Amino acid sequence: ETLQRIVSTLVNKNDEIHNFIDMLNHTISNVQVNSSNAISELDEEFDGLYSVLHEMKGSMANTIQQEEARKIQALQDQLTQCSRALESSEELLELAVQSLDIKNPVELLEASRQIKDSVTVASAFRLSLKPKVSDSMTHMMVDFSLEKRMLQAVKFLPVPKAPEIDVAACLVADNCITISWRMPEEDSRIDHFVLEYRKTNFDGLPRLKGEQRWELVDYIKATQYTLSGLKFDTKYMNLRVQACNKAVAGEYSDPVTLETKAFLFSLDSTSSHLNLKVEDTYVEWDPTGGKGQEKIKGKENKTRSNTSSPKRSTNSPRALARGSRDRFAGESYTVLGDTAVESGQHYWEVRAQKDCKSYSVGVTYRNPGKFDQLGKTNSSWCIHINNWLQTTFSAKHNNKAKTLDIPVPDRIGVYCDFDGGQLSFYNASSKALLHTFRAKFTQPLLPGFMIWCGGLTVSTGLQVPSAVKTLQKTENGLAGSTSSLNN
Repeated sequence: ETLQRIVSTLVNKNDEIHNFIDMLNHTISNVQVNSSNAISELDEEFDGLYSVLHEMKGSMANTIQQEEARKIQALQDQLTQCSRALESSEELLELAVQSLDIKNPVELLEASRQIKDSVTVASAFRLSLKPKVSDSMTHMMVDFSLEKRMLQAVKFLPVPKAPEIDVAACLVADNCITISWRMPEEDSRIDHFVLEYRKTNFDGLPRLKGEQRWELVDYIKATQYTLSGLKFDTKYMNLRVQACNKAVAGEYSDPVTLETKAFLFSLDSTSSHLNLKVEDTYVEWDPTGGKGQEKIKGKENKTRSNTSSPKRSTNSPRALARGSRDRFAGESYTVLGDTAVESGQHYWEVRAQKDCKSYSVGVTYRNPGKFDQLGKTNSSWCIHINNWLQTTFSAKHNNKAKTLDIPVPDRIGVYCDFDGGQLSFYNASSKALLHTFRAKFTQPLLPGFMIWCGGLTVSTGLQVPSAVKTLQKTENGLAGSTSSLNN
């Protein structure tokens, strides 16, 4: 029975080897056919290319042939091993069949033991009946579509012409610059545009030296782009545009210089009331009578008292050291901007702390009196908010007040048209008009702020919002819109 199982196993293995040999022969045939197909397809690809690729064709064909030879050699080696194993297996099978005719039990047992030992070490049982390589040659296929596109781009795609910036369509508003351009002629092969810009204080063409580096915006698909979130801390902006196709970039357009009209100023701490703590664009009422100025980055000087000291002597060492900080006194808790408006249209915004008790926002001529308050003279204009006990909102000029029966906004926008003699206040969020003064300004104007019990933050370097411009055009077109408080 054991011998019979061995013979049966040998027969099955013999069939497996025959089938594997057939598969190897078929694989060899497929390798040859597929190699031929690969070379044919390679020929077709190279036929679509220019003669400069002819040498590459031979090299790649040689690679395919080497791959073919490598695979065939591996399969041939495997075929040889299988043939040898099959020959050995057939010899053992023949010996096993002969042993079945032995009548002597002792001899039969000995013959069976020998056959068993031979089968145990037979190479047929150590063979891997899986091809070492596949008949696939798809990894040797080529696709020259990318190379064709590259060659077409080099040979046939022209360098794009320089775009033309449409200055009339460019817009500077809302702290944004929208730039528009066009191509001198229709070009459907343009893939994208590149925009470069930089800030400058020169109104002419870009200069070679002493300028900031160009900032780049790439892969613009449209012929218009908006630069947003800008701070206009310089007077102009240089801009230029470049057109690009799939292969090459063209020349830059002639650069244009757009004026970035914005009023940039800080609060003048040297001229503020002693009860005000001033830092750049922030002012806070300080009940310590100026001692709070010695706080460093929000940390109090613990050696000093926090008690209020409204009475101060101008002969005190502190007053002498601070010099012009005595410009405002009494209840004129005033601070002015450090830059005057002498012409043009300008816009800035103010935000008050929620717990602020009283504050004014407006403009004044250069030299207000020491005890003057905004809106109480004929040389200052403001809107005033009083949150003490109950909220009042009014417009003030020349010691006259007009109550504004509208909610107090979180942020107030101030629009000053010096040449047009107009000062308007807006809800900075909704751009709704709060009040307009009309006057013929005869002197430069300084931004002015009064604050009591609270703080103000001023935002400068802002463009006149487009919504404000629209409202101004509408307001200027209406008759009888001037206020009784106008000068």
